[in-house]
Amino acid sequence: MNPKVDDYLNNTKWWQAELQNLRQIILECGLDEDLKWKSPCYSYKNTNILIIGEFKESCVLSFFKGVLLHDDKQLLQSPGENSQSVKLLSFTKNEDINALSALIKEYIYEAIEIEKAGLKVQRADNTQLELVDELTQKLDADLTLKQAFENLTPGRQRAYNIYFKAAKQSKTRHTRIEKYIPRILSGKGINDCVCGLSKRMPNCDGSHNNKQQNK
Repeated sequence: MNPKVDDYLNNTKWWQAELQNLRQIILECGLDEDLKWKSPCYSYKNTNILIIGEFKESCVLSFFKGVLLHDDKQLLQSPGENSQSVKLLSFTKNEDINALSALIKEYIYEAIEIEKAGLKVQRADNTQLELVDELTQKLDADLTLKQAFENLTPGRQRAYNIYFKAAKQSKTRHTRIEKYIPRILSGKGINDCVCGLSKRMPNCDGSHNNKQQNK
């Protein structure tokens, strides 16, 4: 057991008992424990296998190569529409964790075997990403912005494009793009934390809202 994870679990705001339960199940599978990205992370021979964490609505166990797992019972969930690799299990009760403990271990052991076999996730060819016209025009007119956008991870590029494209009117798409230019230039994704208060970096967890409410 890693003392940094002890500290994390002792200071969790939600789902402390459930996370402790998940931790015990994971450790019984022989994975190494550390704290990465401010969350308990578990690895096999220095390769990250899974991570656990808390959200207000549930606690989760996330597999980094979850899409490669056999999920006959279809319990694994995608963390977002743009996720190409991660799959997770979500819990709100220890009873559910206990009921699925054997299956959780099956997932973990399979994830370890995936690493032993050197299997890789086949990601979509992001060169085929069709950017919304307004974004293409803006990038072509501003080479600094274009370079910053191209330096973003494919997932961050897709997330921006989806958000901009969702606006029905061209004027709204232009407004959205202008609003997020500073974030793109700083290398941040649309859902990344920019205030530095998030407990789930790099993702935003709404902590900035709590700070504003406490003023």
